[in-house]
Amino acid sequence: MILQALNDYYNRKAAADNNSIAPEGWEWKEIPYRIVINMLGKFVAIEDTKEGEGKKMRSKKFLVPQSVKRTVGKSANLLWDNIEYALGANPRNRTDVEERFGLFLEKIKAEININESPSVKSLMIFLQDDPVDQIEKSSYNDLWKIMLDENPFIVFKIDEYAHSCICDDVRTKINRIKSDNPSGVCLITGEANSSISRLHPNIKGVRGGNTQGGALVSFNLAAFNSYGRTQNFNAPISEKAAFGYTTALNSLLGKDSKNKVTIADTTIVFWSENRSTSVNPEEIFSWVVAAQKTQDDNPDAGSEKILKLIESIHTGQLSSEHSNHFYLLGLAPNSARISVRFWRSPSVEDFGKNIKAHFEDFEIIHGPNEKKYLSLYQILSSTALGYKMDNVPPNLAGAVIESIVDGTPYPRALLHQCMIRIRAERSVNRTRAAIIKAFFNRYNKFNNKQKELLMALDPQNTNISYRTGRLFAVLEKIQEESSPGINATIRDRFYSAASSTPVTVFPRLLSLKNAHIKKLSEGKKVFFEKLIGEIIEGINLFPSNLSLNEQAYFAIGYYHQRQDFFTPKNDKSKNETETNNQ
Repeated sequence: MILQALNDYYNRKAAADNNSIAPEGWEWKEIPYRIVINMLGKFVAIEDTKEGEGKKMRSKKFLVPQSVKRTVGKSANLLWDNIEYALGANPRNRTDVEERFGLFLEKIKAEININESPSVKSLMIFLQDDPVDQIEKSSYNDLWKIMLDENPFIVFKIDEYAHSCICDDVRTKINRIKSDNPSGVCLITGEANSSISRLHPNIKGVRGGNTQGGALVSFNLAAFNSYGRTQNFNAPISEKAAFGYTTALNSLLGKDSKNKVTIADTTIVFWSENRSTSVNPEEIFSWVVAAQKTQDDNPDAGSEKILKLIESIHTGQLSSEHSNHFYLLGLAPNSARISVRFWRSPSVEDFGKNIKAHFEDFEIIHGPNEKKYLSLYQILSSTALGYKMDNVPPNLAGAVIESIVDGTPYPRALLHQCMIRIRAERSVNRTRAAIIKAFFNRYNKFNNKQKELLMALDPQNTNISYRTGRLFAVLEKIQEESSPGINATIRDRFYSAASSTPVTVFPRLLSLKNAHIKKLSEGKKVFFEKLIGEIIEGINLFPSNLSLNEQAYFAIGYYHQRQDFFTPKNDKSKNETETNNQ
């Protein structure tokens, strides 16, 4: 299913005829240098194709014949390669450079009719007339010395021609050497008598993967073989389909791809089966994972896209996308191979509805300057040490994405990691409170339990842990009011104990409260005493121990009460209306 969807994506892009994806047998390659010669086959110049500054410097992309797969043996690319193969240079004192250069020349002679291509004929004259000596005697010798250190890829250009490189002149003139691979039925297309690919092109762009690329389909040991088949003959895929799915995946993983996001140790690519007429799920998913900067610098662009999605659900527009699928593929490096972390293919309609449900579950009261929607990046980083994605546990990102896309309960590991950070840092921020709310509400929904946690403060919630958290927030607020500018509050000293063993802490905190409240005005005294009375009314006895779930309720009760202190009366009325409708 994965390979078939990728191959279909390649065919759709290739049919679009906008030159955005390489035709069969070709690839887009970043090549840093271009050797310019004239029609007589004499050296003219070296052009550095790199643009930009510092780490943003990039080489120009050229459409060149597909690269060969080099592991142990020697093999040359057609009309482009590193300077050892393409020019016979020997920067690393190899003993086989002549052989490499010879393979490069033989490849040209074998696959191109030189007499029918004047530019290739000029190139052959240049290559057979000591090209390295010509360059070293030119004014480009300093740049050549830099190239000797890098051993970079190069292409060739005729000075008098308007092409980007000589490869442009032979698009339809290459005589491909017929493969001697066996024929069979392709597992992707179902076509019979297809030439089966022995080795599939490498996949590049997976974060943390091998710089030379990795394989999605690979059999490299005898133990993996069956029925006498070796290598990829064990999973028969035609050369055409192997090119299609790998080119599509490399395109999705490209540096400039808008269909790729990386979160924690997982690289995610995503694409639609067909172009959507109502909403663009590719665009929306980018905002689900990480709020990205837009070219027009509109800070509300993500919210607008999500609101458009929600509107399309309400108006019924998304119903037309029931037969159109949205694909998500999570990849992770594994030595020379690539591991599939997850694969999802919901309909665009189901995807939209589940994204809407996800944002609703994570909706919680927050400050006026905070964005309306939380990205997956914010969610996961809030559960990690130092808010660093590198500290997110392996597989957690994939598990959460699966829950979002499938509309299923969030993994318990998400709640567990969240509670670890709350106890360690004694901090319940908006994102962590939202995780708790979303986890329990999604869990309760799938276990036929009544929804308990609301978006804002719920005075009717009689859960003792929730009320204990509220009480702790009130006691902290009294301390802050009585000692303005205080550096450390009871949260810094007592939060961990109060949220795990309340009975050991609250009697002391209530006693300290009496000393703090004396410093307040009569109006504030009455307000706080009345509020404490309302909260304690539902607490017959402080618990001796709170489980993980109860500590989570404590945390969200604390957060709700703290936010309520800073919410204007008009906003409180609005929140009460919204929560009553949930």
